[in-house]
Amino acid sequence: MAAPDNALPFGAPGIEPRWTSSAKEGLGTSYHTSCRVWFTLSHGIVNEIYYPHVDQPNTRDFQFLITDGETFCHEEKRDLDHQIEYPERDCLFYRLTNSEREGRYRLIKHILTDPHRSVLLVQTKLEVLDQALRGKLRLYALLAPHIARHGAGNSGWCFEIAGNKLMQAERAGVYLMIGCSSGFSRRSIGYVGQSDGWQDLIDNFKMDWEFPRAENGNIALTGEIDLQGGDEFTIAIALGGSYQSTAAKLLQSLASNFDQHREGYVRQWQRTVINPKFDFSDQTGDGGGIYRLSRCVLLAHEDKVFQGAIVASMSIPWGETRGDNDLGGYHLVWTRDLVQSAGALLATGQTGTPLRALIWLAAIQLPDGSFPQNSWLNGEAYWKSRQLDEIAAPILLAWRLRREGAALGLFDPTVMIFGAARYLILQGPVTAQERWEENSGYSPSTLATVIAGLVCAADFIDHRNRAGTAEFILAYADWLAAHLEEWMVTTRGELVDGFPRHYVRINPTDAAAPDPHADPNTTMLQVANGGGLHPARNVVGGDFLHLVRYGIRAPDDPIIRDSIEVIDRVLKRDLPQGPCWRRYNHDAYGQKEDGSAFDGTGVGRSWPILTGERGHYELAAGHDPMPFIKTMEEFANQGGMLTEQVWDDEDLPEARMKRGGPTGAAMPLCWSHAEYVSLVRSRRDGICFGRLESAYQRYVVNPVKSTYDIWSFRHPIRCMPRGKILRIIINGEATIVWSADGWATTTRTDATKEPVLNLWFADLPTVDLKPGSSIEFTFFWKSKGEWEGKNHQTIIQQ
Repeated sequence: MAAPDNALPFGAPGIEPRWTSSAKEGLGTSYHTSCRVWFTLSHGIVNEIYYPHVDQPNTRDFQFLITDGETFCHEEKRDLDHQIEYPERDCLFYRLTNSEREGRYRLIKHILTDPHRSVLLVQTKLEVLDQALRGKLRLYALLAPHIARHGAGNSGWCFEIAGNKLMQAERAGVYLMIGCSSGFSRRSIGYVGQSDGWQDLIDNFKMDWEFPRAENGNIALTGEIDLQGGDEFTIAIALGGSYQSTAAKLLQSLASNFDQHREGYVRQWQRTVINPKFDFSDQTGDGGGIYRLSRCVLLAHEDKVFQGAIVASMSIPWGETRGDNDLGGYHLVWTRDLVQSAGALLATGQTGTPLRALIWLAAIQLPDGSFPQNSWLNGEAYWKSRQLDEIAAPILLAWRLRREGAALGLFDPTVMIFGAARYLILQGPVTAQERWEENSGYSPSTLATVIAGLVCAADFIDHRNRAGTAEFILAYADWLAAHLEEWMVTTRGELVDGFPRHYVRINPTDAAAPDPHADPNTTMLQVANGGGLHPARNVVGGDFLHLVRYGIRAPDDPIIRDSIEVIDRVLKRDLPQGPCWRRYNHDAYGQKEDGSAFDGTGVGRSWPILTGERGHYELAAGHDPMPFIKTMEEFANQGGMLTEQVWDDEDLPEARMKRGGPTGAAMPLCWSHAEYVSLVRSRRDGICFGRLESAYQRYVVNPVKSTYDIWSFRHPIRCMPRGKILRIIINGEATIVWSADGWATTTRTDATKEPVLNLWFADLPTVDLKPGSSIEFTFFWKSKGEWEGKNHQTIIQQ
């Protein structure tokens, strides 16, 4: 196809941009903070290149097109067979071998980043195995910029520096440049789907267009590799904040031999192996391969400017269907996922990253003590809800750091801990969202995490000689623990004959006005992801296993065992790799029945995380978790990445869905890798790595009885059992005026300030009140000098 006469690309602004598959087979970055580039790999090519932070992708993909100029043009990711290897131990350095399916040629690529510059390096060797093709093959670099999280609005130019023919793209003050050690013989910048290099070459197997620039669109950069000097060369892709700095980094990297970069890159990564005693290869089923790789994957997801911030995944679930409007993907920080990742690194002997994570969390904590649902690296909230387990999780991380003997230096986490504990007490026990981020209510996993967090907070306060505060926090935790079955166990379940009693996935109630007496036998659950409206008693998940994992309920608790029987009948899938579980029945977040991408509707598939969680339960129950460790290892793809979800129906070859294989959900998912690492460490220790011994002693070995029932404005109980003290917890100084005889007489009680938590409480003498009687009360707010204007009543029950 001849080039248009005007020598400028046609078809502006190009087709609507899309991201790429989330099915990553590898990812990497230099471990040194001076390199601020990250890369991902899938289908034998480079996908996203992140810069200057791990939450900002700047490319869709980079690959080669191969043609003989006469009979074919092969696209590397679609037309070649791919093999991925790790040439070095404990290092995210890759060898990709992409072979033509008839065995006529292959590309061998070694991929890493400059150890000290923001430059991706791809050393490439073209091996021609068919004599008839020698001297005939042409190789073209094809790069699709999506700079600063957007495929639209990119501009690109061809340019030269000191005789080097280069290409660049720019958007929003971020510059990307690509060069080749052997040079480009021809270059072109075009609009994707219209005038890009793929459209040019696929037409007649020749490069006819040489467009010097394309502006403000979805563009692609194409460069023909100059192979006159040999079949081996290095591609460099540099990113920076200015034309000059980016060009300098690019040429400086190309000026050094690739082997020098390799030596420095590998040395950096291998220095992260802290202590050989944390090599638990003998606790795995594959000789430690996935364990060591998982540690590297988790380390790589930490940002280098906002240190301690670990994103959930360098991927965009079902990215091939997502456009510029889906800014976040999974390259955001969820507090829950961050603590899972940091905790797993702690299990491998790493303390630096977990401590940085804790400090980063303290830096983004909100004034009310809460944490964002998720956020960009700078702490700016992306989604706006609140999840109580995410507010408790940083307390657990602080406690685990101290348990593992990590030196906290001059950082004191107690202010953060007390702020989070205060929020949990004032805003609990109903969460606006549970860990699946979909429904409000009483959640087993949420309350398990909250109880564990409060027990840890009390432990910190004990060390500061404030026994009264510790007792106050533990009293609240005891109250939560005493109501778990009332709030979240149905006695009328209909899913499995003979097992009507079991934990529900969540007992729903309105987050804005929670019902303190929501009945799990009668409440209705509207599954927020499109799964429909169902009786809450008939929607189950494995979230209750957290109660055992943290030491709040015994593994042989009859209700726990009944609940396991139910979820195994309803959610378990026996896959070629081993057992896996769905999150809950009626889940609609996942690949559709026909194998097509989730687009707001779908079917929730099995999560490898849940195989790990079951392994932790089996360990707590006295069984060997090795079968679950092996199953998780088998879920890993060729590059060792663990996915969010696996396909659990019959094979669908036309949709590339294989039973037990990854779906289009996030991969790698740091949470999956963290769960695996934690399970390996737990097997080595003989107990769950996350178990809190103080909670285990308090609620399992020598169970304490709660002496209180607790009223708060967030949870205004209307009734309480006989023989309990009514504790009122409020967020300000007040006098409580109350009566136990229908206001015939009244008593004034000044609320007592809890100084560490900065809240107030009062204990009303309800222990001796008879069933059927009631206590009524109101508030006079001292700071405002005004009455509440409303009476509250709590009835005593038998």
